[in-house]
Amino acid sequence: MTQQVALVTGASSGIGEETARRIASRGFTVYGAARRADRLASLAPDGIRPLVMDVADDDSVTQGIAHLLDEAGRIDLLVNSAGYGTLGSVEETPIDDARRLFDVNLFGAMRLVQLVVPQMRQQRSGRIVNVSSVGGRVPTPLGSWYHGSKFALEAMSDTLRFELQQFGIDVVVIEPGGTQTEWAEIAVDHIRSNSGDGAYARQAEAVARSLVSERARASHTPASLVADTIVRAATVRRPKTRYPVGPGVKLGIALRRILPDRAFDRVMSRASGVPLG
Repeated sequence: MTQQVALVTGASSGIGEETARRIASRGFTVYGAARRADRLASLAPDGIRPLVMDVADDDSVTQGIAHLLDEAGRIDLLVNSAGYGTLGSVEETPIDDARRLFDVNLFGAMRLVQLVVPQMRQQRSGRIVNVSSVGGRVPTPLGSWYHGSKFALEAMSDTLRFELQQFGIDVVVIEPGGTQTEWAEIAVDHIRSNSGDGAYARQAEAVARSLVSERARASHTPASLVADTIVRAATVRRPKTRYPVGPGVKLGIALRRILPDRAFDRVMSRASGVPLG
């Protein structure tokens, strides 16, 4: 049987790194992609092939996929794990920062889809796993740009599922909650930089504190457990369309679905410590 080939983006740390290692342990030939080669060096002992790639740079992505296909001759699994969070008010977040966020979280992922699907169609098989977030279903204060990118990723994944199932290609969404990675600290830096002073300062400080509180840290899921879920979604015969991961994630999604908007706003205000008025 031909050895299956996987590409994992964001493989230099966190969920992407753990996922690359676990997929390699399942017998895949794994290409781990990230912007910096030095951050990928630690993956070599697991047999993971480094692929220097900036998902927000079209030339970099195009060249990376061309190299992978030239070398491996096929692609069976794409895990779009690269992503980050920029938080702050819509008004105050620099528009260039917002564009960069969408370039990484949405357009970079979809450009990779565009580049791997022709090969998957030719094979009549393949699987695309898009790492979204509970934030792709449940909005939180001062997260508009981040949530916008993840809501869009979820919507495009749903449409892709319709488009690609005729070719034997599955599309799956992973929806982690808080995770034991650098995400929260980076998000706090952004929210304080964007909105730490001025009209939204009180809200910004409340959100920043809630993201790195002891209670939040205690509820965060290890990146390895999210990676285990991704591997399951990538390898089971008939995957679910979505995999929520982490404490309280399913509850949050259910509350957003059933509560009226104003009632949900009050719930989020209490949970985050961000006053409504």
